[in-house]
Amino acid sequence: MAVVSTDLDIRKVTGRIGAEVVGVDLRDELDDDTVASIRAALVEHKALFFRGQELDDQRQQRFAARFGELTTAHPTVPSLAGSPNVLRVDSTEGRANNWHTDVTFVVSPPAASTLRSIVIPPFGGDTLIANAATAYQDLPGDLRELADRIWAEHTNDYDYAIPPAETTQTKAYREIFVSRKYRTAHPVVRVHPETGERGLFIGGFAQRIVGLSVTESRDILRLLQTYITRPENTVRWRWAPGDLAFFDNRITQHYGVDDYGDLPRLLHRVTVAGGVPVGVDGRRSHAIEGDDASHYTPIAA
Repeated sequence: MAVVSTDLDIRKVTGRIGAEVVGVDLRDELDDDTVASIRAALVEHKALFFRGQELDDQRQQRFAARFGELTTAHPTVPSLAGSPNVLRVDSTEGRANNWHTDVTFVVSPPAASTLRSIVIPPFGGDTLIANAATAYQDLPGDLRELADRIWAEHTNDYDYAIPPAETTQTKAYREIFVSRKYRTAHPVVRVHPETGERGLFIGGFAQRIVGLSVTESRDILRLLQTYITRPENTVRWRWAPGDLAFFDNRITQHYGVDDYGDLPRLLHRVTVAGGVPVGVDGRRSHAIEGDDASHYTPIAA
């Protein structure tokens, strides 16, 4: 396949996060300059959207691999058969209608995530993505100083993506999800390794502030989370079949809106491996419980 060079047309979707990339066909083998332009746009806009790409699993993996080594599908959930780097995000197994950053319960969470739409309901099922850097900037000075100093414990051992009316299928998925338990301490404020930006690094897997009670932790995490999910800090993507979303997992959160009833919704996710988060004081994240997840990510803790 010929290597293709493309002049990108990057169109902001909101003032603070998100851009649509027009004029590129991700089915092509992209040249290094085009990949560099996409990388720069990702760092700037935090989330990129590519309409109507109609990729298959192989091409989605090839695209993601241009930005770094890939993780396997998930630390605990099996991959798509025959594709060890592809995770099915299937509404019949659970719905991620909870603000989160992907896989923060391990020491080295993914640097970036790609989501590809396969089956999309005729209404609803949008994905919201939030800018954790502008959320941090919005904090009052005293609250920002507090956030700079504290750490949070992230774990997969809670009711993530499980609906109130649990089915046999969602119960089985839950058992798989916690089949290996992880608990990791991350800084509440993470320094972005490429830009030096500070961003709130919390989300649904953050269940407790180190050194505080559960009640105290919930109050602080809830307060900080309200800044992330302010409408000014979010973008809402209305999926069409064949779309690809690409977002910086180091400085965003996302949420799959559960407003489509019993209709099917299926996405495929491929993630780029990331390094160990670093806090404002230079300290690195560390494991509290669980293995090093070396079966999941090629980047050592």
